Amino acid sequence: MSESDEPARSVIKPFLDHLEDLRWTLVRCALALAVGVLVALPLSPALLALLRRPLRAVTDQPEQFLRSLEVGGAFSIGLRLAGWGGLLLSSPLLALFIGRFVFPGLFEHEKRVAVRTFGFALLLFAVGVTLGYAYALPVALKMMFNIHAWMGVRAEWTITSYMAFAMPFLIGFGLVFELPVVLVALGRMGFITAAQLRTMRRHAIVACLVIGMVMTPPDVFSQVLMAAPLIGLYEISLWLVALSERRSRTLRR
Repeated sequence: MSESDEPARSVIKPFLDHLEDLRWTLVRCALALAVGVLVALPLSPALLALLRRPLRAVTDQPEQFLRSLEVGGAFSIGLRLAGWGGLLLSSPLLALFIGRFVFPGLFEHEKRVAVRTFGFALLLFAVGVTLGYAYALPVALKMMFNIHAWMGVRAEWTITSYMAFAMPFLIGFGLVFELPVVLVALGRMGFITAAQLRTMRRHAIVACLVIGMVMTPPDVFSQVLMAAPLIGLYEISLWLVALSERRSRTLRR
């Protein structure tokens, strides 16, 4: 531990003070999320129109393809879209409030790494969602549609089933692209090394397949479609951690 790290943890709060800080953090996060949901609620129809566009891979009329079989189906979907939209809008404030609670317990070098990687993490999440929306989701929908045709079943999808398929798929892709940020940050903090990542490669591949199974709808094609870029990102993360280690050794010489 370096001397510069000592001030970060020199003042230790009582446990009850930590609980009070946690309570106010949760209150602020809840208020920020509520405001985000209220702002996003009127935008739900526009968000739904945006989510229907990948359906052009299977139909020329995506607006008329989906069905609602429940009386409150549209209302439920509107609330769900408002929830996800509100979470997206309030995410900067949520990160700020959580950071204010967590940062006092970090060393100075850990704070620097967290601050430097935060913007990159947001960028990679947006890239993952965008790629999933533009490329992976249409391919997955086309595959599901073709399987219906192969089985001789007419595809008439409900709006609720489509949302249950599309939203976890897109969010999963966004989270998958966070892997390089997490591993590189852990490497910069000294918790993992490139050698350890090489040793764990086989286990990581199995974990990627499991994550693909958990984060996507229950079909093999979607799971592989997510696991493949996840494995590639693991290899990129290994290379970035090794590069960071070489730079650190060069600076110490």
